[in-house]
Amino acid sequence: MSGADTSDVDVSGVDVSGVDVSGVDLLVHGGTVLTVDAAGTVVPDGAVAVRDGEILAVGPATDLRARYTAAEEIDARGCLVLPGLVNTHTHLAMTLLRGRADDVTLQGFLERVIRWESRLLSEDNVAAAVRAAVAESVRAGVTTALDMYWFHEAAERVAREAGWRLLTGPTFMDVPGPADGIAYADRLEWARRDLAGRPVLPGVRPVLFAHSAYTLSPGQLTDIAALAREFGALLHIHAAENASEVATVEERYGKRPVELLNALGLLGPDLLLAHTVELTDAEIAALARTGTSVAHCPVSNLKLGCGIAPVPRLLDAGVTVGLGTDGAVSSNTLDVLGAVRQAALIHKAAGDPTAVGAEQAVRMATIEGARALGLGDELGSLEAGKRADLVVLDLAAPHLRPLHDPWSTLAYAAHSSDVRDTVVDGRVLLRDRVLGPWDEAEVLAGLEALATAPEVPSV
Repeated sequence: MSGADTSDVDVSGVDVSGVDVSGVDLLVHGGTVLTVDAAGTVVPDGAVAVRDGEILAVGPATDLRARYTAAEEIDARGCLVLPGLVNTHTHLAMTLLRGRADDVTLQGFLERVIRWESRLLSEDNVAAAVRAAVAESVRAGVTTALDMYWFHEAAERVAREAGWRLLTGPTFMDVPGPADGIAYADRLEWARRDLAGRPVLPGVRPVLFAHSAYTLSPGQLTDIAALAREFGALLHIHAAENASEVATVEERYGKRPVELLNALGLLGPDLLLAHTVELTDAEIAALARTGTSVAHCPVSNLKLGCGIAPVPRLLDAGVTVGLGTDGAVSSNTLDVLGAVRQAALIHKAAGDPTAVGAEQAVRMATIEGARALGLGDELGSLEAGKRADLVVLDLAAPHLRPLHDPWSTLAYAAHSSDVRDTVVDGRVLLRDRVLGPWDEAEVLAGLEALATAPEVPSV
């Protein structure tokens, strides 16, 4: 049931039958459970049972508490329980540069950021910045992120330390003096070794990042795509972020970015495009026809003056659209819930209040984001058999009461500071607003030390 008063909800579709009465690792119980399943099922006084990092059952709390003995419990009374949020486009280590490239165009932003990166980035510095980004994300209920940045190996180590779900991999950007020091001529073989050595893990898939059609040639894009397909990897590319980018690519190659990617045969279900602000009807049709997905980054697009992506038209065409924050330089935050609000609001500006509704915006941050990553069967909703990524959002604050409609509450009223508990793969990373993986003060002190280092250039 979708968008309804939770006092009158049919939970007959939630299957708790046929499950052995036995022990579970974690039982989250007593809250209003927003499953984000296909029917939009809401379970008042519901529960989620978890074993071995997987959701075993979802249903009424009385039933699941009678059925299972839990090694660990979360009492979610007075709270909303929802799937973990999915950030489909970010640059986590840019937390290090937050506030260093404000109130400029996309091109001015890139100029500033690249200058800072060339002086500041190293494996250790990226690890410190990602540690702060993970802490920020966990506090905001974000359980999965797709991260495009230099020194991805360092980011992965940090995510493993925390037990947080990170999708990342080699990045390709043909620029002089890349931050990681790997010449472009050596990057394909380096990426091949990286992909070949990756373990198979639940809720994760291999990824390659091709920055854009303006930092890579058509031949380079084709080679990177071939490598991604060889390993069944997701390919992620910035595309059509603003009018200037479109004009640049069209002048160089005679085609707009999405037209070029289509002509090269890169569009398809294993391609996720970031931004897509400047699209024609023909390009939208091509995305829909090929099953290409989009990461919508409304906050970053607004702040850089790029415009507003044609999300209602993309959705009407059947394109899968997830939500991203972009990096903490262009958006200044890794708050996916804030992106939900923006996505639900900005598209109404054209005069249609139904353009992107509350439920659609929440789905973009959960199940649609998971589908955009090619992981919709494992993540994005609270259903038996999926990975146990979930958030407990405290409803005690005045701005969240009364709870007539959980979709509306999440999209228009809730803030990331309302997140009380965050669970990834069945592991509680945030409990009662206390971060579990690290000493948060030490994490932030490490970030501040880097941000104020004397070798940082002034811009």
